[in-house]
Amino acid sequence: MAERASGDLVLTGVTRTYETFTAVDNIDLTIPQGSFFALLGPSGCGKTTTLRMVAGLEQPTAGTISIGGQDITATKPYQRNVNTVFQNYALFPHLDILENVAFGLKRRGVSNWRVQAMEALELVELAHVAKKKPTQLSGGMQQRVALARAVVNRPDVLLLDEPLGALDLKLRRQMQIELKRIQSEVGLTFVHVTHDQEEAMTMADTIAVMNGGRLQQVGDPGTLYEKPESTFAANFLGQSNLLRATVSGVSQGVASLDVHGVAMTVPAASLPDGGKELWLGIRPEKVRIISDSADATGLNTLKGEVTDVSFLGVATQYLVAMPWGRELTVVQQNDGMPRAQLGSNVTLGWVPENSFALDASQDADAGAEHIEDE
Repeated sequence: MAERASGDLVLTGVTRTYETFTAVDNIDLTIPQGSFFALLGPSGCGKTTTLRMVAGLEQPTAGTISIGGQDITATKPYQRNVNTVFQNYALFPHLDILENVAFGLKRRGVSNWRVQAMEALELVELAHVAKKKPTQLSGGMQQRVALARAVVNRPDVLLLDEPLGALDLKLRRQMQIELKRIQSEVGLTFVHVTHDQEEAMTMADTIAVMNGGRLQQVGDPGTLYEKPESTFAANFLGQSNLLRATVSGVSQGVASLDVHGVAMTVPAASLPDGGKELWLGIRPEKVRIISDSADATGLNTLKGEVTDVSFLGVATQYLVAMPWGRELTVVQQNDGMPRAQLGSNVTLGWVPENSFALDASQDADAGAEHIEDE
């Protein structure tokens, strides 16, 4: 096992139970020092409770939390070198922006608080509003002030609790890029809680997907998206087409599958441990509508009827009904090629290596839009 860095945030067997339910269920997690880490999951999955336990606002029922090898499980919030940025900014309306940012520094008796506060405002590109009051700033600017106020204290860990949730879509996307830039420049450990998959994938080095108080999968965005390990992760991190399949044989690193009577293949290395029944997954943008005359050699193919066409600007999304009654989602870039027409019969094809396979004994995610019935 690799030696942990001096400032790693480590949760060991952390559990938080209430009278009627368990919010966080025995999670083990190491967040490397200096990383941008995201806790991603739906409402009620335990991500905010986890954040609050790291901040000291709630106590674990069991387990320990440490930073840099120091156990902070029982320490008070003000005794931890941890700061939190909330969705509601929590700026002091009677103080100007510079004083808001310098608040923590002045309380600690830092003599050059003015210089440090101005440096933090320069980091978030707001030095020019130092003398204004919070009410004179837009929501996005107020959020950047809140971030500067947190960063200026140089915490071991900076916690971000849905910090962009109150912003409109365009501003939120701008702030995602800004947050990533700021984290890279200051080199602090950022732990970001969000239910927004795009937000997590845009900013984080590593994502932990949570559901029902448990960690479903931890990894970099590319691995989580391309190789999900559960039906929940597959459907929460983007859309997935999941098809019931049976393994009919394995030879020379290739697994042969039966999908509703259609022969397909998938790399044997991608097969989950367990029996022959599995979910075969393929992302909508990895599926192509091909002409019957096209060479489909080496591709997994299915035939169906286009039941919906949605123009999305850069791409077109199709729903294609299969003979057994389910619909697959296909997303194709609008690159000038003719678009399929509603009601037309089409052939879908994809490269087997672009598929992923999951244990069919897993419960299908109730929120999945295009997953077959048991």
